[in-house]
Amino acid sequence: MPRLRTHAAKESLLRQVRRQRLKYITVLPSLITILNGVCGFAAIALTSKGAAAGDSQFTYHRLQLPYFAIAGYMILLAMIADVLDGRIARMSKSTSSFGGQLDSLCDIISFGVAPAFLALNFLEHKVIAPAELNPLLESLLERFIWLAAAAYISCAAIRLARFNVENEEDESAHMSFMGLPAPAAAGVVVSLIIFHQEALPELSTKNTQAYLICEHAIIYTLPLLLVAIAVLMVSRIRYPHILNQYIRGKKPFAHLLRALLFLALIIWSRQAALVLIFCGFALSGAAKWFYHKIIRKKGTLVLPAERVTPMALDLGNTSFRDDNI
Repeated sequence: MPRLRTHAAKESLLRQVRRQRLKYITVLPSLITILNGVCGFAAIALTSKGAAAGDSQFTYHRLQLPYFAIAGYMILLAMIADVLDGRIARMSKSTSSFGGQLDSLCDIISFGVAPAFLALNFLEHKVIAPAELNPLLESLLERFIWLAAAAYISCAAIRLARFNVENEEDESAHMSFMGLPAPAAAGVVVSLIIFHQEALPELSTKNTQAYLICEHAIIYTLPLLLVAIAVLMVSRIRYPHILNQYIRGKKPFAHLLRALLFLALIIWSRQAALVLIFCGFALSGAAKWFYHKIIRKKGTLVLPAERVTPMALDLGNTSFRDDNI
């Protein structure tokens, strides 16, 4: 009977919690979060127009860019909104479960669906449409591109759901990420497409051979890159929080020099800078993991069995853990 009463009390409490209505929200962070989702939706719409319009460009007053490039810039704008909403919410001490759920819903649009849809249409337009391939090869290539885009979306959703479960609202807990963040993964895809759409046409007028090499490298490695990025998102590889670890607070003088170097690179060529920043960030975590888990692990010394002393055997019977030594 006591167990039944306890269970009934729990069910009654859960029903009361579910009936509670959301009364108060933080307006400014929520508006910025919704701006994130709107930018992602705009990127999807511009990608659709780019796929239908072919090589024609998006024109607005003096702005004239390829549709795929302007869609990529909308995803970058969504990244800025994603940074600002969390920062403003923590500075105003107004973080909430509602804000976290709204942020993830907008993130899956801007950094999950939009980059995958952009990459899918870009590859179909550049690889499948103009090529005269064997029907069987064309079908296999198209299926692999769809599979890579689907894997990217699925892993982005898993990554965001896991972040919601493991996330802590304390600012001190936001020093690193477990797995490649979804905005950084989207940045890898977007930066390569922007570089292809804006920088490569200028290269084609100067060096045709270099243009062809760069174009084929981007187009034919992008499907494999989608799969690799998807795996990095759901992995347990730790990635640093750039703003909290390298910019915020007092840092060594070398951090200033690196920031100036990145600014100079952006001024020289923003397309090349985007590729180096996002691809370098994604590779850095994987390279560190490979070094610590594979190379450094092989170089560690193991104590030979004949050198184990009786004192060490007695210590082995104690109950303390190695991480407390």
